[in-house]
Amino acid sequence: MPQLNPSPWLAILVFSWLIFLIVIPPKILAHLYPGEPAPQSTKTTKTSPWTWPWQ
Repeated sequence: MPQLNPSPWLAILVFSWLIFLIVIPPKILAHLYPGEPAPQSTKTTKTSPWTWPWQ
């Protein structure tokens, strides 16, 4: 029964995992998303106390 011979299927398994682990991740990681968040400013704004009119 030729389908039980592991030699061609082992090579197919190894090459498919090599493709999944070596070729595909850099392509996915190189994708740029259009909605990247902008870095927030580290400058602190000066706040003034709120004067309550009923006190």
